Amino acid sequence: MLVRDTFTTAVVKNLIVVLVWLVLSYINGTLVATFFRHQTFYEDPRYILFIHMVINDAIQLTVTITLFVLSYIFYKINVSLCCFFVLVAVFTTRNTPVNLACMAIERYIAICKPLHHPQICTVRRTHTVIGLIWFICVAPDITDLFVTLAKESHSFFHESVFCLRQNVFKDPILTHKRQVFDIIYFSCVFLTLVFTYLRILFAARALSTEKTSAQRARNTILLHGAQLAMCMLSYISPSVGIILHLIFPSRILEIRFANYLIVYILPRFLSPVIYGVRDKKFRKYLKMHHLSNSCRAKLPTVAPLDKNDM
Repeated sequence: MLVRDTFTTAVVKNLIVVLVWLVLSYINGTLVATFFRHQTFYEDPRYILFIHMVINDAIQLTVTITLFVLSYIFYKINVSLCCFFVLVAVFTTRNTPVNLACMAIERYIAICKPLHHPQICTVRRTHTVIGLIWFICVAPDITDLFVTLAKESHSFFHESVFCLRQNVFKDPILTHKRQVFDIIYFSCVFLTLVFTYLRILFAARALSTEKTSAQRARNTILLHGAQLAMCMLSYISPSVGIILHLIFPSRILEIRFANYLIVYILPRFLSPVIYGVRDKKFRKYLKMHHLSNSCRAKLPTVAPLDKNDM
């Protein structure tokens, strides 16, 4: 059934997501520029994992917002193009929680096993972990494409559809497979979250000599937990969406937009806050980056002397 927003509602929704994309693109661009301008970050696994997450989130945000805007401009797009957008969005969305779980493990080792941290968390192993993250997140879902290529006719990929995952990867087996892998991802990330952050919390309480330091550690852990919880919503949002559609059948568009903002947009605001602004080391270099840009902008432009003036 064709269900579309009014023109005014469509403009407002698209304006919101584009403005969000511009703001986050500026923030992420600043973080990436700060990282690559200072070699000290290249040798720290924590910041390598962080900047990988920032770049991954920037790609995810660009792809999903492009798809969002295209769905309002054209409504239906080519199946092949839709497959590309959907797969990139799925890969990058899955990457974030797994990346956060790896960052949690790195923090656990740094705080609870500080003597072993330099041997376990090396730059080379961090790059290997990033490759493993991509493999874990890509391998289960790339099979959707292979199954669709095997079962659908060649003409199907030249058709136009409203670009949703279930409209291009239609085999019922794929739906069940996604549910199984969502449960596995959800369980693994959740257990990692609980184990590492509880251990870090207890260690922070035991080692902290000042009440303010313990409070700061607890606040950081709560922010990490909130971000991971919101990222993990991507694993259960399809099931929740189906239930809400059954309960509120006349609010399909509102539910879809709210789900998009909460699951795909909101978690991307927390990364710069937790790892960029609140982190002392990164905040220091961010200030240096902004100061250098401000000074460069304020430098007067001196025009070359004309020969007649000499």
